[in-house]
Amino acid sequence: MVFMFITAFVLAEICSALPLSGSIYIWAAESAGPKYARFFGFLVAWWSTTAWMTFTAGNCQATANYIVSQLAIWQVNFPGGIDNGNVKWRAFVWAVSEAMLFLSIAINYLPPKWYKGVFRFSLFIIMLDFFLCLIWLPIAVHNTYGFRSAKEVFTLRYNGTGAPAGWNWILSFLFTAGVLTGFDASGHVAEETKHASVVASKGIISSAIATGVLGFITTILFLFCIPDLNTFFALNTPQPFVQVYALALGNGPSIFMTIIAVIGLVMNTTVAVVASSRLVFAIARDGVLPLSSWIGRVDAQGQPKNAVTIILIFAATLLLSILPSQVAFTSLTSAGAVPTIAAYGLIALLRLTLTPHAFKTSRFHLGRWARPMYFSSVLFNGLVFAVMISPFYFPVTAATFNFACVIFGAVTIFAILSWYFTPADQWLRQEQIERAMRTAEGSPDDAIGTSSVIPERMEAD
Repeated sequence: MVFMFITAFVLAEICSALPLSGSIYIWAAESAGPKYARFFGFLVAWWSTTAWMTFTAGNCQATANYIVSQLAIWQVNFPGGIDNGNVKWRAFVWAVSEAMLFLSIAINYLPPKWYKGVFRFSLFIIMLDFFLCLIWLPIAVHNTYGFRSAKEVFTLRYNGTGAPAGWNWILSFLFTAGVLTGFDASGHVAEETKHASVVASKGIISSAIATGVLGFITTILFLFCIPDLNTFFALNTPQPFVQVYALALGNGPSIFMTIIAVIGLVMNTTVAVVASSRLVFAIARDGVLPLSSWIGRVDAQGQPKNAVTIILIFAATLLLSILPSQVAFTSLTSAGAVPTIAAYGLIALLRLTLTPHAFKTSRFHLGRWARPMYFSSVLFNGLVFAVMISPFYFPVTAATFNFACVIFGAVTIFAILSWYFTPADQWLRQEQIERAMRTAEGSPDDAIGTSSVIPERMEAD
């Protein structure tokens, strides 16, 4: 958690100097300096686009899992059984996932004046879910099967991976660190943010801290509130916490908690699409994607609706992989966080080695703490990256192989090929890179809306 906070400060420093749509690939390019900017810009652009668009599909399936798990609670006799080996079950999960996707995308087509309300409602639902888990769930657990002891929570070890004991413990970072990603989203909507050189950077830091602190509290809470491990691992539902709600609260109240979780996840996906559409728009705006002239266009209200449509098409297509194999879809979506973590670590590495003295006019300049924070961010994100591409189960078989490393490698190869074959005057031209660097070295206020860095800005709300 602490190291992710450090990573957030590293990103906030450069965001303050360059608050632009699609920020993260611009940050990587400028962190590399003029000589290597274009190469690393291509690399992170591909990584980030893959991560954010894949996250949309993965989040929709996670939402569907909450819904379909209620069938097990009410002991519905589904044809062929509630099992991923059942093609009818996979088709049902796919249909619900697609419905959640279309709902989240539909909210993104609303007029921009609605966005403030959407964001506030999202925050309300998330906090309602948090406080219900913090207050109602423990009371219900106390009145039913009882809490786990402090000894069980803090000292009990369970090896369900088959990995050596040390690496089995390291694998615990898989989901906890994966949750602490995406805080760069604030930078992607910077061109639509007033006083972006301050507000966007504050958004990066505050979202990382809020997620870390509240996530830590929730993790400890759930560790005390889950049933004993034999019971927990015997829960036969796609989302076991739905059954935890049922065991503690009863079948009826578990529906209410599931509804809250589903609404929260739908809003989470909606907000993620807001950020990812700006990233896709920014990359297309410079002409590197197929159909760039159409994708990189904004509507009369200054919104990148075409980029939203592309995300819909990509995510809907990705969800189709549920039909032939749940393993295939899981492999694809598990790779979603890997490029993001890689980009975080790479930016810190470039700042440490190539541009340690740049962006001094940033309003979030790290000063004498810069090098230690860059170094810490590199090491921690490197560790998390290793965990995410590691096999999750040992011994490794075709059924348990983690394809995240293969997918990440393929995306990286595509990025390098794009960099090699795309003419230098078509995307991230040298003069653009140098103008951005001069802007970053000037006053932060000058960076907020400079059209000299990016040829066409979206209109600010």
